[in-house]
Amino acid sequence: MTNRDTSWNDYKIEQIIGVLLRVGVSVSALIVFVAGSIYLSNERASRTHYDHFHEEGTQLTTISGVIHQAITAEPLAIIQLGLLLLIATPVARVLFAAFAFMLERDWMYVAVSLIVFTVLMATLTGLVI
Repeated sequence: MTNRDTSWNDYKIEQIIGVLLRVGVSVSALIVFVAGSIYLSNERASRTHYDHFHEEGTQLTTISGVIHQAITAEPLAIIQLGLLLLIATPVARVLFAAFAFMLERDWMYVAVSLIVFTVLMATLTGLVI
């Protein structure tokens, strides 16, 4: 085996990141498509009334609520779970990049990746507007 096959290098990192992004987006799209199809087939006979706004309950506005509702096979919660997975994909990419740079001992890029991760998490949790 060559050194290219066994060590962490830029090419291998880029390949893994590419797979991570493709799988994350594909799985989330499949989840949203399947759950959306089920939702539309279940709701095809009901009529939507636009004259009154009905606020969504808290069960689909928190991560724990979405997971709890998705376990019960609620189509709207499964759609929401797919969207959460879509949001988590680039976050996982940044975390993997930090890990890969740490293995390469490229400390400047580890720091940059962790700063990007911190900004992402602060924005996603509402700490930064």
